[in-house]
Amino acid sequence: MFPIARGELIQLLRNRAVLINSLIVPVAVSIFFISYRDTFSRIGSLGYVAAVLIFTIAAFGLYATTVTTLAARRQNLFLKRLRSTAASDATILTGLVLPISVIATVQVTVILVVFAGVGRTPANPALVAAALAATLVMMLAFAIATAGVTNSPEHAQVTTLPLSLAVVAVASWVGITGTESLALLKRILPGGSATELVVNAWNGGVPLADSILLLAPTLGWVVVAIVLAARMFRWEPRR
Repeated sequence: MFPIARGELIQLLRNRAVLINSLIVPVAVSIFFISYRDTFSRIGSLGYVAAVLIFTIAAFGLYATTVTTLAARRQNLFLKRLRSTAASDATILTGLVLPISVIATVQVTVILVVFAGVGRTPANPALVAAALAATLVMMLAFAIATAGVTNSPEHAQVTTLPLSLAVVAVASWVGITGTESLALLKRILPGGSATELVVNAWNGGVPLADSILLLAPTLGWVVVAIVLAARMFRWEPRR
């Protein structure tokens, strides 16, 4: 697994387009939101800004980059060659997505620490971490599933757009309007309950038991995403 991950990290660092999409764009958007945090907190809250930061990196850093990478490795038959070795399918996939996952996790952690430093620390950091972990796993599994219907790295620009925009839109909708109305709909949408959990954990004032229950819909989407990934992922180019 680690030799595969090391090789993938080298390829990632050599690819300027992927570096821009996975590092520069999410960081630039995050800097924008942090710089105008007071304006956005008046629209929603500081918890809303934290949720948008998480989903921006999860969608455009982790999700889109993973789909592009896996599509590229399939197109050049690298996946097929790896599968002919003694490594298991799980080991191969883990090695390929590990560098991107670590980069995204470090990115969002550093950005949230900076945001807490210039704004306000979260009322419950453990819940923020739980929501972050569930969100990253969900988006990673969705990325593997989306890679199954993505024919090339160029095609990834199209296939990743709907879900990337959708989760950020849901995060904004829930973060700004809350869940006083249409609560069930907002919570069952991908990213909805995770956004509410981040908002509650950052702002405080919500009973711990009520917040913990919000993990259930997100974990449900994690299961759905893993099932889709297992069914949809392909190792060889479509003929």
